[in-house]
Amino acid sequence: MRGSFRIAGHVAGSVPLGVQRRGGIVAGRTIVILGGGVGGLVCANELRRHLSREHRIVLVEKNGQHAFAPSFLWVMTGDRQPGQIARPVRQLVRPGVEILQAEARGIDLGARRVETSEQALDYDYLIVALGAELAPETIPGLADTSHTSHTFYTFDGATKLRDALHAFDGGSVAVVVSALPYKCPGAPHEGAMLIADSFRKRGLRGSVGVHLFTPEPQPMPVAGPMLGDAVTQMLESKGIAFHPLHKLTAVNPQARELVFEGREPVRYDMLVAIPPHRGPRLVREAGLANEAGWVPVDHATLMTQHENVYALGDVTAIPVPGRWKPDVPLMLPKAGVFAHAQGQVVARRIAGEITGVGVRDTFCGDGYCMLEAGGDLAGFAFGDFFAEPSPQVELRKIGRIWHLGKVLFEQWWLAPYGPRREALRLALTLGGKALRVPVVV
Repeated sequence: MRGSFRIAGHVAGSVPLGVQRRGGIVAGRTIVILGGGVGGLVCANELRRHLSREHRIVLVEKNGQHAFAPSFLWVMTGDRQPGQIARPVRQLVRPGVEILQAEARGIDLGARRVETSEQALDYDYLIVALGAELAPETIPGLADTSHTSHTFYTFDGATKLRDALHAFDGGSVAVVVSALPYKCPGAPHEGAMLIADSFRKRGLRGSVGVHLFTPEPQPMPVAGPMLGDAVTQMLESKGIAFHPLHKLTAVNPQARELVFEGREPVRYDMLVAIPPHRGPRLVREAGLANEAGWVPVDHATLMTQHENVYALGDVTAIPVPGRWKPDVPLMLPKAGVFAHAQGQVVARRIAGEITGVGVRDTFCGDGYCMLEAGGDLAGFAFGDFFAEPSPQVELRKIGRIWHLGKVLFEQWWLAPYGPRREALRLALTLGGKALRVPVVV
């Protein structure tokens, strides 16, 4: 099993045209990172670790607070208070990373300039880590703000859903994947299991039916049929009815009905939706996106077709080389673990080019996921998504250790730089080695 990146070798680093070296080091470069999510933060911190202070690292993020998205599910269940999973962005970056709290509004690729709501920034390297936008308005009726429609895919949505679940006393709960692709492929299944578990704890299991609808043929299809069957069994063990191949076309909030393509309408009492996702407007307008609205990149280097412009994380479109069926191409899932590894790869490649060291890391498609099942239990899926002829992914037996691992990762991610963060990093690294699973922090 490989780690989440590999070093391809030591070669001479290239220098952008017109750039002068001083003692073998490129002087005074400016690296601009758009987006302070997982990939953006990792990339900024890794760049700062490798580059001297004469090189500027500017992180552009419109939100002053960073909320740890994997913990939204625990906010939904009441196991976390909202304030426990949020930190000021400035606390999560190394000293020397400049934070510009602003909205990125335009990219001029020719002039190498980014326009923001606060100021314009010239760059030598640009890293686009803007993630995916949620677009519930693209499905008729889904954006209805009635008390019966919810989501755990946003910070505020998870908080409101927590209150709604606590007040719910019976009926049908529909968890619906409304469109493809969507980020965090395990989250809908985790959400359904945690919702069912919350009703079990309240003694309502017999009076509440939890249903999971998705347009996919199985859970997490890129991981293959064996893992899909295992997750289906996990859902069934929690009393959740799984409905694959259900493509949502509309929601009728007045009648509380879901309309699926080619099927009879389905009634619900509470709707928990995973909204449609789309690429950010900014990348579409800049000419970085493909027809589907996502940024195509080289799967190994994360480089776009534009010089010194990289993209990573959920905003990207990365084909998977292998297939489960010859006529069905696969795409790399949109998940934080991939953004994390990609942020490290991009940072090390840029730093190597600037310093002349020439170390060229490449992203090799390894990833993992702790799959929460309720009752402080979780499964653990991991594997090589770039393997051929098909991805090689396995699921470890459900246990408490994987839940504790996710808790530990959460605590590490939210810890400011210092001794405690380093101790948590060491614990995660040693735990991963002991359990023979890949953990990259």
